[in-house]
Amino acid sequence: MQVQEYDVIVIGGGHNGEAIAAYLSKAGLKTILLEKRLEVGGGLAAEEATAVGFLHNIHSIHHMVVEFAPPYQHLNLEELGVRYVYPEVQVAYPLKAGRAIILYADPSQTALSISKISEKDGESYRKIYTKFKQFTEEIIIPATYVPPLPPLEQITLLERTDLGAEFLEISERTPLEVVEELFVDERVRALMLYLICMWGLQYDLTGLGYLIPLYFNRATNYRLCVGTSHKLSSALTRAIYLNGGMILDNAEVVKILVEDGEAKGVELADGRRIVASKAIISTLDPPQTFLRLVGKENLEEGFAYEVEGWEWEPLSLFTTHLALKEPPKYKASSASPDVDRALICIMGFETLDELTKAIDEARQGKLTKIVGNATCPTLFDSTQAPPGMHTALFENPFTPYNLLDVGGWDKVRLDYLERCLTLWQEYAPNLSSKNILKASAYTPLDIERKLSTMVKGSIKHGAYIPTQMGYFRPNMRCSGCRTPIKRLYVGGASTYPGGLITFGPAYNAVNAVAEDLGLEKWWKEPEYITKARVNGYIP
Repeated sequence: MQVQEYDVIVIGGGHNGEAIAAYLSKAGLKTILLEKRLEVGGGLAAEEATAVGFLHNIHSIHHMVVEFAPPYQHLNLEELGVRYVYPEVQVAYPLKAGRAIILYADPSQTALSISKISEKDGESYRKIYTKFKQFTEEIIIPATYVPPLPPLEQITLLERTDLGAEFLEISERTPLEVVEELFVDERVRALMLYLICMWGLQYDLTGLGYLIPLYFNRATNYRLCVGTSHKLSSALTRAIYLNGGMILDNAEVVKILVEDGEAKGVELADGRRIVASKAIISTLDPPQTFLRLVGKENLEEGFAYEVEGWEWEPLSLFTTHLALKEPPKYKASSASPDVDRALICIMGFETLDELTKAIDEARQGKLTKIVGNATCPTLFDSTQAPPGMHTALFENPFTPYNLLDVGGWDKVRLDYLERCLTLWQEYAPNLSSKNILKASAYTPLDIERKLSTMVKGSIKHGAYIPTQMGYFRPNMRCSGCRTPIKRLYVGGASTYPGGLITFGPAYNAVNAVAEDLGLEKWWKEPEYITKARVNGYIP
């Protein structure tokens, strides 16, 4: 069988893998992207999950750093068909008493809405928003797109500036501690804790407080990709092909070929071999990359031990997808009309105790208490459903993968769908059988079956815990995307800075490869990163 030869092999066709292949192809390297499935995009999947013509965002839907992520500008993704809408009404939190807290793109409007519930919290929001925006845009976002520093070096660097020192103060605190200090009203506290924790932070975990300002700030900066999230993947695919790259789908890598401690190529499930003269970049999780593909025989014992200790998220995601005749209409909209215009509606709790109890029970494998958030994409993009029709989804971001004494997800999926729908109907009564054309469930087990890197329904390829974040993601030896195996790099969600559609892992990986190969970078460092260097927040 003839061996194919390339400069670069990228393993895994999620958004990070696609971006890596596009950058390196444009840099003049003969690049091939290998994807196990028949479709690239990973979490940017969209399917007719309920009925023909109704397009559903199966995984990723709320994109939070569109205005900062380098590939949007560097790869000219808008010219390749990507377009986002930025809803004026970002988040609604309807209360059973009939009122609602509304979070707008405009922080002044948000503060006024909160003030109707708690005047003190409205004023606090104004101050906190300004400070957290500064933390996010001047420190956190720039740090997302440069290699992480060892903790002591990072602390020493930030302590030299007033803003950096302020930022450090929050880093060792739990989300619950921060919320209880900043707000006084129980309902406001509960809403803020949900917004901070819905993407993987544990409410009672210390050591990751630096993410609190980011998630707080981004809660009013969500964008929706027109035509479904898969349009982003489609544009990345075009960028690869336009720059001479190659994509091979249905190409499962079963082995990374290593000789004398150096990655030489890969072997596919069908026996084909592809060699790479310059670099191989894996966007898979650490156990798959190193234990399954590289093989323990090619790893130092201590490194193999570190990889074997990789931890998956304690909780996953359950989603209910609906095909509708009309969009959800919430009871609270009679007093707060903007509820029906919100991108995200949060429901199922009104106190900190209710929310933390739901999370705690989920950690124990119980399905007792349901909380979650709903989105109706077709309010903002009518192309995702037939004319006059709508799609909507309800997701519980605090769902266990391992269930306690209920027989597993295949047994309870429809029952849990009905329970989620019942909760949703309490807030939006028009979600009746007359309105719902069809409903479908997407469970943590479905997530794992669909995407092999999302083990145990792990939507971020690994737990957000101090020993797996920052300089330690995925571990100290691979912190800057380089690995102990020569010419082998990592660049997926299990590498720094982590999951979600930030492109941080991809951007850091292509910079590492370019520097090692002595490539002239065709891309320019974003101005906000240069500014952060000048201000002393990043090296």
